[in-house]
Order: sequence, then structure tokens, then C-alpha cells
Amino acid sequence: MLSLLWVIPALPLLGFLVLILAGSRPSHRWMALVGVGLVGLSALLTLLVAFSFLVSPPAGGAYTQTLWTWMDVGGFVVQVAFRLDALALIMVLVVTFVGFLIHLYSAEFMRTDEGFHRFFAYMNLFVGSMLILVLADNLLVLYLGWEGVGLCSYLLIGFWYKDEANGRAARKAFVVTRVGDAALAVGLALLFVHLGTLQIQDVMKQAAAQWPVGSGLAVAAAALLLGGALGKSAQLPLQTWLPDAMAGPTPVSALIHAATMVAAGVYLIARTHMLFTLAPAVMSAIAVIGAVTLLIAGFSAVTQRDIKRVLAYSTISQIGYMFLALGVGAWSAAIFHFMTHAFFKSLLFLAAGTVIISLNQEHDMFEMGGLRKELPTTFWTFLIGAASLAGLPLVTAGFYSKDLILWNTWSSTASSPWLWVAGVAGVLLTGIYAFRMVFLAFYGDPKPSTKALLPLPKLGVLLRLPLIVLAVLSVVGGFVELPRNLGNLPLFSNLLQPVLPATAETRGAGAEWLLQAIAAALALGGVYIAYWLYLRRAGITIRWGRSTVGALLYRLWFSGWGFDWLYDRVFVRPFVWLARRGKDDVVDLLYLGLAWLAQALHRLLSRTQTGRVRAYAAGILVGAVIIIALVVLP
Repeated sequence: MLSLLWVIPALPLLGFLVLILAGSRPSHRWMALVGVGLVGLSALLTLLVAFSFLVSPPAGGAYTQTLWTWMDVGGFVVQVAFRLDALALIMVLVVTFVGFLIHLYSAEFMRTDEGFHRFFAYMNLFVGSMLILVLADNLLVLYLGWEGVGLCSYLLIGFWYKDEANGRAARKAFVVTRVGDAALAVGLALLFVHLGTLQIQDVMKQAAAQWPVGSGLAVAAAALLLGGALGKSAQLPLQTWLPDAMAGPTPVSALIHAATMVAAGVYLIARTHMLFTLAPAVMSAIAVIGAVTLLIAGFSAVTQRDIKRVLAYSTISQIGYMFLALGVGAWSAAIFHFMTHAFFKSLLFLAAGTVIISLNQEHDMFEMGGLRKELPTTFWTFLIGAASLAGLPLVTAGFYSKDLILWNTWSSTASSPWLWVAGVAGVLLTGIYAFRMVFLAFYGDPKPSTKALLPLPKLGVLLRLPLIVLAVLSVVGGFVELPRNLGNLPLFSNLLQPVLPATAETRGAGAEWLLQAIAAALALGGVYIAYWLYLRRAGITIRWGRSTVGALLYRLWFSGWGFDWLYDRVFVRPFVWLARRGKDDVVDLLYLGLAWLAQALHRLLSRTQTGRVRAYAAGILVGAVIIIALVVLP
């Protein structure tokens, strides 16, 4: 069964080709069958491969499948090969299974869109590219998948390209992530020049053998790879593209900007963990960046009115938790939170999508209210997703994954009390903004704009089924890794043990109960604060927002701490000014000359097109005589 590994990414790529070549001619039913069905087959095959991998593990805990040699130039050999180990297995399971549920949801969500076939073609291409990324055995093949998902992100953010704002959002995402991608490309070049290979396993072995801990080359390589991770995962200082990426259809936000692509940076760091272990300074930077990002994104989420932008900032914040875990060496904890986050965040996006389409494309939470009776399935599933996001204790997957990160932030050899404080402060913020969405959208009285649409139409089965499945996973998904004082069931970390090293701890487990109690109290406290501010005493936030300090903080947090304003003045405007200054420089003369020459030749040749048949016949005769003369005469 493992020999069919290559078919897993091949199926969605085949779906892309079929949909692109077929165009818009086939029926929507046929296009949905291809777009959804091939990703579903990929998910089914992944389950079979996973079963085979777990029941009969391959030698060394990994299976490598070489397909063909991509290039062989001057000793630089790159083979298209896939490597399946425990880390890749988890990533592939999440990408295919969650991807299938989102595709299934999309079949109904997008059924009236004129770009139906184009949407599924792009989505299939994304899934195929993401699978190449996580299965790649070579960093160059990984980079191929990396750029593939970046391309799909651009295409899907700007999917409704007739709206100029959507085009701007797509370009912004493309340009900002290119900054990180350029750093990653330079990092790959550095690795090849100094280690002579880009095979991931060989890179880590040779780096450990040749570079001492803290060496300049190790720090440079790790920092460049970190740059790529920051761009793709929307972490400081390259986080500004993700909130605007909500311009794309909601299923795009669920798949690309919540469940899979934005976690590619987390996967890259975990996959090349040995390089980062050799660069403690970069590890510390990862932890600090994660801690700061989760806090500033949490504050921004508290102030947003657009329900999708709240979830976008929440995604930035939760990935900050993953970076925090990576920075303290809690590799398995980061991947565990990636998995649970994929469940509850894709659930929240899809549930928000049903609210938006039910309210005639309304995104503003302050124009909603009272929807729990009108949309019961959406309400209960959204509530479960919000509870898991907030990390409500004992019963949600988010609690167990976040608790593992917080514990490792406190107990690992790279721990810091300040990092732990940032983590638990983020728990409070998460509880506030998660249940702010719940109370504003589903409780209280319906707003006039909502009342005008009542009664709301019932949701179709293709919209409800993915919500229910993801809601179940958002609860039970956490029970694969129970802490020592709550059952001691480390199934998830044991599975990853052959790939990712265990976290080195310096503090005993005696404080685990206390730390869990603090985190649980803060999560519940955040829920109560949201209830008190947005349901019980709703006028307080309005009055506070009118005060001088409140208005200043609101504008700062609402604008994402002014990063767009800063970047516009530091980078965008100077670049535009230089481009305008240099538009007529000497370099342009060559191309202007070529254009003038082409136009002159066009004018010259166009004069021969007189419309006179006799002239054409004479021209043909003269040409024939010249050709015969050249052939006959010596």
C-alpha cells in the first residue's frame, strides 16, 4: 500500500488538469464530482496508507519513494522523491481529510458562482501542491510545493478579481510572502554550497557533523529558513497580508489561511529542526516572535467587526503559539496544536461562512444577533469551535494542545517565565475574542438588517455535514495526547518520537496542576469578560471607545498596530517614487528603441497591403523569379 504514496498528490493534481481543460462547459454536478471526488479519493487513500504505515511500520520509521531524477547538472542531483514518516503522515492526513471536508462544503457554498470550475481547479492545485510540500524528501522539491501553494493563495484571494480591492489583497499577499520566499531561496543556496546537498535527511546529518552549535553558518542558514517561515505563516514582521486575505471566498480562508498553508512555516522549522538546534540564537528569536505575535494579534482580534477578520487575526495568534513551542524545543507540541487548530479554525471559518451567506453576505457582527434559533446547527458547531479555540478545560481539543505548549514553555530547558506569561495572557485574550463572536452573532436580539431576512433558509446537507464532523474532531482530537496528571496518554508525541526529539525538561511535574488551573481560569475568565462586555453591559465598550485613551487604543489595535501604515511609508512610497523617477532612465532606452523598431517595420510592411490583386500577383512572380535564379545560377 505504501507504494501508492505518489497517487495521493497525483489525484488532486489530476483534478486540476481535468477542470482547467474542461473549462466551464460541463455541468456543475460534473465539476463538483471531479473537484470533490478526487480529493476524497486522495483522503481515502491516505487513510489506507496510514493504516499500513501504523500496522507495519517501514524500516527506520520512514518510507522513501523515488519517482524520477528531476535534474543532474555538474554533480547537482535532484530527485523527485517522497518521504513518509510520522510527521509527514500527520500533515498529509490533515491536508487531505480537512481539505476534502472543505471541498464538500464548497460544492454547495459556491454552486451559484460563475467561476465554479475555476474555483475547484485552484483548490485542487493547492491541495496537490501542499501534499508535495509535506511529502518532499528534498528541499528543492519542497520549495516547488512551497511556491505552488503561494501561487494558489494569490489566485484564490483574488478569485473575485472584478472587485479591485480583492486584486489588491491578492497582490499584497503575493508580495509580502515573496519577501520570506526570497530568504528561503537564499537559505537553500547557502545549504547546498556548504553542505553539497539538499536532501533533507543528509542536510541535517551533515550540518550536525560539520557545524558546531552557534556557528555563523548554522545561524545564517536557520535565520534564512526562518524568514521563509515567517512570511508563509504570517508572523512578525510579515503578518500584514493575512487579514486582507479574507477577500477570498470563505472556503479558501478555511483551507489555505487556517488549516494548511499558513502552518507551512511551522512544518518547515519542524522538518529541519536540527539546523535550528544548532542555532540557539535563532531558536530564542522564534520563541520571542511567537510570543509577541500571539499577543498583538490577540489584541487586534478583540477590536474587529468583520467576523472573518477576527478569525484571521486569531489564526496569526494561534500560529504564534506554534512558533512559541518551536522556539522552546517543544516540536511535538507545535505539531499537535497545528492539528487541533486545523480542526477548530476550519470549523469556525466554515460556520462563519454559513452565517454570511444566510445574511446576504453580511460580515459585520454588530449587524447580526439572535441567530442561535435561526441557525441551530451553525450555532452549536460554532460554539464548539469557539470553546476549542479558547481552550476551555478538559472537554476541548484546543485545551490539551495549548496546555502542552504552555507546560513546555514553563518547563523546558529553553523556557522563560516571560514567555509563559505571554502564553497565558494570550489565553485570556483568546477567550475574550472567541466568545465575543459567539455573543454578538448568536445572542441578543436580531438587528434590523437581520430581521428583514427572517426566516432564514435551512442549510443544505453539504454545508452541515462538514461542520458536524469538524465539531466532533474539535472535541475528541485532543484526547490523543493527555498530560501526565490527566491520564498520561502521550500517543501523539510517541508517534512523532522517531522524527522529532522529545522536549528536554528542567522542572518537575509538581506545578502542572497549578499551571493548568491558571490557564483554565483565564480561559473561563475571558469567556465571562466577553459575556459581561458584549451581552450584559454592552454600553461599556461604546463609552470606553469614546474616551481619549480608548479611542487611541481602538484605532491602534483595529489597524493591526499600524504596520500597514509603517510599511507604506518606509517601503511602498519610496519604491514607487524611485520607480517613477527611473521610468525614463538609460536602461529603458533599449526597450523603447526595440518598440520603435517594431512599430517602424510594421508601418513599412503595412504599406504593401494595398488590396490590389495585380500588385500581389506581381510580387509573387518577382519572388518566384528570384528564388529560381538563386537555385539555377551557380
